[in-house]
Amino acid sequence: MSDVRWLSADEQRIWRGFMAAVTKFTEHLDRQMQRDSGMPMAYYEILVALSEAPGRALRMSELAVNCHSSRSRLSHAVAKLEKEGLVERRACASDRRGSIAQLTERGFAALDAAAPGHVTAVREHLFDVLTPEQLRSLHEISQAVDGGLRTECARVRAELGDF
Repeated sequence: MSDVRWLSADEQRIWRGFMAAVTKFTEHLDRQMQRDSGMPMAYYEILVALSEAPGRALRMSELAVNCHSSRSRLSHAVAKLEKEGLVERRACASDRRGSIAQLTERGFAALDAAAPGHVTAVREHLFDVLTPEQLRSLHEISQAVDGGLRTECARVRAELGDF
């Protein structure tokens, strides 16, 4: 692959530092969520997405996109959340091929109980360790990376379709 633009030593250092920070941060949040709320971070993210949706409900395809999840991973997670009474799933009234996930009152209560610990962990390990200028830069960097992936995200959304 002669046309590969290999990373320079400095780019390699930045890339590895970024990945280490993101991985450690994500693992810390998952451990905190498991310890304090008995659920993985991925389940918390599903509950958050549903809580912010109109009527606390979303099509499964939209929920998968919002949670950056594959169909199978989301279906498995929602099935577990259903079993715990935190989410209900039903057929979509306008399109029987689609399915709707809805946050239950019990699910909202679980989210409400889990949120303070999660926010505290995020604040302590992200916002409190960065200066206001670094936070602005992080926001700009995040927007740039997200913008660079929009085409790929749109392709994934189209592939997901409804389920």
